Amino acid sequence: MIINSQKRFFGKKSKVSLFTLGTMRSTESLDQMYSIIKKAHRVGINHIETAASYGDAEILIGNSLKKLEIEDKISKKDWIITTKVLPKGDLNYLKNNFENSLKNLKLRKINNLAIHGLNLNDHLDWVLFGEGHKFIKWIFEKRLVDQVGFSSHGSYSLIQKAINCEVFSFCNLHLHYLDQSKINLAELALKKGMGVLAISPADKGGRLYSPSDILLEASKPFHPLELAYRFLLAKGITTLSLGATKIEDFELAKKLRNSYQKLTKLEINALKNIEKIADERLTSTKCEQCRLCLPCPNEIPIPEILRLRNISIGYGQLEFAKERYNLIGRAGHWWEEKNSSFCLNCNECVPKCPTKLDIPDLLKQTHNLLIERPRKRLWD
Repeated sequence: MIINSQKRFFGKKSKVSLFTLGTMRSTESLDQMYSIIKKAHRVGINHIETAASYGDAEILIGNSLKKLEIEDKISKKDWIITTKVLPKGDLNYLKNNFENSLKNLKLRKINNLAIHGLNLNDHLDWVLFGEGHKFIKWIFEKRLVDQVGFSSHGSYSLIQKAINCEVFSFCNLHLHYLDQSKINLAELALKKGMGVLAISPADKGGRLYSPSDILLEASKPFHPLELAYRFLLAKGITTLSLGATKIEDFELAKKLRNSYQKLTKLEINALKNIEKIADERLTSTKCEQCRLCLPCPNEIPIPEILRLRNISIGYGQLEFAKERYNLIGRAGHWWEEKNSSFCLNCNECVPKCPTKLDIPDLLKQTHNLLIERPRKRLWD
């Protein structure tokens, strides 16, 4: 039985379910991808998000969609497909790669194409004035895509420029309950009629599928991940990425498939209780994420590092905070480049802080708490 689900306009060309199937983590085999896509369809998901850089994902999706048509009578027309290209290369390189994506997906055109990792000003210039501009013009002339968007791990100001440049119809952003720094950007995009996808609110949003006892107790009677999803949906975020690896990962998507309404009083109280307990655990050392401490003369991303401190101490998500902290300096323009060890105790940040935090000391504490041997990334 197929479940009906709420759909929202994702830009101007397509309507997508409140949850999107992200395929980066379901590339072990055709059987896995096929069963994951089939289950997504059963719970009302109609949007698949992938990328040429996700290993064999596009090939597996193409073969799975063909198999679903033959064995399950699920038409390819039932799906909205988003794939992505990296912001690099000349026009011929881009054409070849995109045509290869179409071949792998077994499609003649793509609903949505995102510029993947618009993380630097040079990337945006590439889109507006360089080879990326030529490529976007070409795919529209050939009618190979309905609309173009972007994903970004970049700065607030860069994302704001990208939203305002009038090129893109949708954006994929890091929007999380435990990191609300880009919610205003999402609201700006929505006001402009753009679609907004929240990147990995379960995993990169704090590994909330594996919550601490602190979060579990504080969020009662809800699961922390359910509250995080509801927080974003109630904000009007178009769709939330769900990186499923097994059938059980769809339970909340099934439960919340039509949960676009404003937060209930019970949900609001649970969220307030989470913040109350976090405040109590952090006492007077909580970073309020105002970003007034910036710029740091040593280019240390102070708010990001102290946010990880908030998450590890206030919410008890220590393993997540360690994972993110030890990724610093290892992911190029996809993440921060300098950790707390670069602090030279210049103290320029201290008088800027409205709550008078001893920032250099807190940076040192955070480093000692979170530093460990880096782990292998999924796509190293």
